[in-house]
Amino acid sequence: MSNNGPYLEVLKAVFPLLEGKDLASCMLVSRQWREVASDDYLWKCLCSKAFPSFFKRRPSPSNQTFHNLYKTFSRRQPRPQPLPPPNLSFDDLELYVDLWSEDALIFSEAVSGSVFRSRSSQSDDYKLVVPVDPRFSIPSGRANVSVSVLAGRRDLDKVACVVNRSVFDYVDGTAFRALAYDYLCFSPVHPFVNGVRAWVSLLFVECGKEERIVDVFGIEIDFCDAASSETEVLWLLDMLDWK
Repeated sequence: MSNNGPYLEVLKAVFPLLEGKDLASCMLVSRQWREVASDDYLWKCLCSKAFPSFFKRRPSPSNQTFHNLYKTFSRRQPRPQPLPPPNLSFDDLELYVDLWSEDALIFSEAVSGSVFRSRSSQSDDYKLVVPVDPRFSIPSGRANVSVSVLAGRRDLDKVACVVNRSVFDYVDGTAFRALAYDYLCFSPVHPFVNGVRAWVSLLFVECGKEERIVDVFGIEIDFCDAASSETEVLWLLDMLDWK
């Protein structure tokens, strides 16, 4: 076409204003657009904008174009692969749950993995549900209620601490639950895994506003910081510091 000159000048004026993903899309429009958008100077500007400190020291790549360099730096990370089957199963586990009101023991139960697994929630946040039967009552308000949870492994004959005397210092009156948490202690062979909390929820109903007594009918344990499925929970528990 004889009037391509002004047309190309418009493209050369617009393309430097685009982000990398938009410029890459322009390369798919036509051969002419691809020729203009392939100008390595455009990609050099994008690389310098995205990684200015690097290109101050190394103004040009040694063995590839700026276009290829930009594609390498901006390539999306692959989707995480599904976890392999964990080495631990719920049949190997047992939970030991103790609750205190001040220093008085008000609940103490050992629950096998087959029990709290079968009662586990199937929502987005995978929760282990400890049955409470019969129910027990605790005073609401200023009562200092705390919880400890140990996990036992039958396959290794070892125990790990999940929660150590953590206080239920937050009460959600609208959801009728009290929350406590503690940070998990992981094995030294996993030095980069930390900051993961175990959350314990007391599920209750109010017995009477005047008596300020709540009736506890369930206990939930979840690891929503890092695990939202059965497989992830088992992998997380397998990494604990088992003694």
